[in-house]
Amino acid sequence: MSSNNTEKINKTKKIAILFMLIFFFLLILLISVSKTISDYRRLPTLQSEKKELSVRGDIISADNFKIASSKKLYKASVDTRHLAKDKKELFLQLFSIYSGIPYTKLKLKLENDKTPGYLVLSYNIDSRTAKNLKELAFKLRKLDVFVSRKVRGGKVLRGLSIVESGEKRLFSYEDTLTPVIGYVRKYESEKGKTRVKGIKGLERSYNKVLNESKDGILKGNRDVLSYISFDNNSVIRKRIDGATLKLNIPLKLQKNIELTLDLHKEKLSADEIIVSVVESKTGKVLTLASSNRFNPENIKQSDIPSLNVNAIEYQFEPGSILKPISIALVMDKGRIKKDELLFAHNTKGKPNKKGEYPKGRYKLGKYTIKDDHRFKKHYLSLDDIMIFSSNIGTLKYAQRLTGPEFYNGLKKFGITKETGIDLPYEREGVMPKVWQFAAGDDKGEDNVFKATVSYGQGMTSTFMQMIKAYTVFQNDGFMITPRIVDYLSHDGNKYKPYNKEPEKVISKKTANEIKRLLIKTVEEGTGRSAQIDGLTVAGKTGTAQIARRGKYLKKYISSFFGFVEDGNNAYTIGVTVINPNSTGRYWYYYYASQSAVPVFKEVTKNLIKLNYLTPKNDIISDKK
Repeated sequence: MSSNNTEKINKTKKIAILFMLIFFFLLILLISVSKTISDYRRLPTLQSEKKELSVRGDIISADNFKIASSKKLYKASVDTRHLAKDKKELFLQLFSIYSGIPYTKLKLKLENDKTPGYLVLSYNIDSRTAKNLKELAFKLRKLDVFVSRKVRGGKVLRGLSIVESGEKRLFSYEDTLTPVIGYVRKYESEKGKTRVKGIKGLERSYNKVLNESKDGILKGNRDVLSYISFDNNSVIRKRIDGATLKLNIPLKLQKNIELTLDLHKEKLSADEIIVSVVESKTGKVLTLASSNRFNPENIKQSDIPSLNVNAIEYQFEPGSILKPISIALVMDKGRIKKDELLFAHNTKGKPNKKGEYPKGRYKLGKYTIKDDHRFKKHYLSLDDIMIFSSNIGTLKYAQRLTGPEFYNGLKKFGITKETGIDLPYEREGVMPKVWQFAAGDDKGEDNVFKATVSYGQGMTSTFMQMIKAYTVFQNDGFMITPRIVDYLSHDGNKYKPYNKEPEKVISKKTANEIKRLLIKTVEEGTGRSAQIDGLTVAGKTGTAQIARRGKYLKKYISSFFGFVEDGNNAYTIGVTVINPNSTGRYWYYYYASQSAVPVFKEVTKNLIKLNYLTPKNDIISDKK
């Protein structure tokens, strides 16, 4: 074999060997890459989970203003072990600018930290500031403000951390709608987050649904590059905040009436004035206002007496505003004869220059019951008794009922029973027992408990009980439960939080007759100054002394309860003035006609101004 052939064969072998080496190298590389990919896929599953904190639901007025809402808070902390010593000043300067926290405060906190590690700089970072601080954390790394530290298995670098820490409750209009809206208290949840719970008012009564929330979750397997790979085992859950309360109370009307109360409280030097406006047909509470309010975000020691909702928690003797109820019970039993007259017990003494006889005095056992009004006659009609608020006439009617009839009748009107309004801690009031009312029934004797309670003394009720009772006279004898919240909205669904049907209390005939008497009381009696041209105004005054430990004080509670109609709209309105000035130059302010009635009229004017009522004369003038 020639040398040329040998060379060719050797050359061919070399090329073949080279190709075989390249092939085996590529095969090994391919196997290696495949194994690596396969191994990566078979690495122990690393779970990645990201949570989005949910918050308490909002409370929104009828005209869509947020009365109460929650915002997320973030915690800003730094690991001081990774903070470069020569860059501390730069860190403090930049963090102060981005966070709005004073530089001196931050520096003091850093200097006082004697143990290296995580140092919390603030728990009260809002969402916008948190976003800016996260950007700052990235920039600080670029500026080498943080240095890595050796740990077993390598190095780590930790710097500025911004994480969700909880929520804060906001009350956008400060003291508006307090104490009804209530207040909250912070607590730490099982997950270490700051949450809030309702302590008083609507925040308390709807606490469960307001806090019925779920954090958002993004959870799945994490690959070696820290990306979440989604599969059938991944969890994606949107954040669901607590339920939203939509109120029946419009913010604009509420604020107008609160301003009215502030002015009258100062004028009357009263301890408190309470007002409510309720849609007579539906029970929707359009206003529940007090002159004593507080800022739920900044409760002071001096605010403590104002934290209670006295419209449902304060029990007082209602006085003469109870007379229409007492008379209605007798009338509904058919025990008041048409055109009958009752003796006024006012014959002792001569008439004065106006021809008025002395005030009536009625002896009942060891007690003497008096009338406040002087009459020009000795016998009173039903209209006289209601219009001029005769205690003697009312109690004589009440004696026509048996003890159980009177007791059960008052209960039916809701006296000494919870109204069912959507507020917590409602008080019931007190009155004599049924057996006390019944004493003397079998002998046909007058009963002192029946007598005093008939004109609103010797018992207590609450402001809201009287509001609810007065809805009977505008609803053909049916009683409507007052409601502050219109509906709840949660996770896209709306629903009513209650379903209370109207309660039949008295006949339509009786209700309409009491309504007529209440209208006449405003036209001719103690409520005359509540009149407004073009509107039907009705109501009853009541003035009672404040009792403490079984004794009456020289302090008074003055009330005016009634309703206003314009032909299309009807509202039940209550006003109670607690301890108006009853001494010195303005001693007469304690009379309801001088304190509660003027407030009632101003409230009605607010309803006109904001188009809840349209006087008939306005309609006529518009047409002209």
